[in-house]
Amino acid sequence: MFALRTKSAFSAARLISSPVNSTRFFSISRFVLNSNSNPNTPVKTANSLSEVEGPETLIGPGAKPDTVPTDLEQATGLERLELLGKFDGIDFFDQKPLDASRRGTIADPIVVDSFDDNRFVGCTGYPADSHEVLWLNPTVDQVARCWECGSVYKVNRVTIPQADPHHH
Repeated sequence: MFALRTKSAFSAARLISSPVNSTRFFSISRFVLNSNSNPNTPVKTANSLSEVEGPETLIGPGAKPDTVPTDLEQATGLERLELLGKFDGIDFFDQKPLDASRRGTIADPIVVDSFDDNRFVGCTGYPADSHEVLWLNPTVDQVARCWECGSVYKVNRVTIPQADPHHH
């Protein structure tokens, strides 16, 4: 009876230790990406904004063996696009501060551009830094008013022109 329990315990341990769904390490991504494309045309990593030709060029080369990678070497996707843009002086995500030279009112709110229907706004008061940061969530349909200083914020939805004439 003890032998049967031992055998079933080892079987259970073997089932638990071998995962059903295997995970893919990040270092394999470049190999998988190259294996899906034409093997005669290797994918070139973009080292400047002018060299970006698609998402496949936004995968960093990684670090050389026995070295620590830089931010540019290990960055991929949108992070790499942002870094390449910063090298060329382009701010992709529009991270400049809002207009703090005036207080927004219902008649003349401070306009915040957004690609979505809403955007989180951190109000520091008028004049600037007169109170702690209070986070507001104005939407396209409704303005947000700071309950500390009374400044009003409104979302201006920015749209990207679509080549597809169909509206979904």
